[in-house]
Parts: sequence; structure tokens; C-alpha cells
Amino acid sequence: MKKSEIKKLSKDQVLKNIEKLKKDLFNFRFQKINGQIKSPSKINETKKNIARLKTLLVGKNA
Repeated sequence: MKKSEIKKLSKDQVLKNIEKLKKDLFNFRFQKINGQIKSPSKINETKKNIARLKTLLVGKNA
């Protein structure tokens, strides 16, 4: 996700995206253990996207 895409999201959309990304991260970890993951960089990318969304969420609460 790009910054411009993230800034346009409402609070509810941010929360839904965080939950979706957490599920994706969970699945990527299982794929990594089983050796099925095609690109391991998706794990780091997903973690960074979760952090970006959480940072935005804190800013919207203030």
C-alpha cells in the first residue's frame, strides 16, 4: 500500500485492513515453515503495511 492510498482510508477501513493483513501474515508464516512461500519478502512487506496502518490509526485518534 502506498501512503496516498492509506491516508484516504477511514478508521473502519484501516481496522479491517489491519485484520486482513494479520491473517495474511499468519498464512505467510505457515507457508514459510512448509517451504511453500514463493517470495519471502511478502512477510516483511506485510509487517510494514501493518505498522503504517497502526501509525495512521494513532494519528486519527488524536
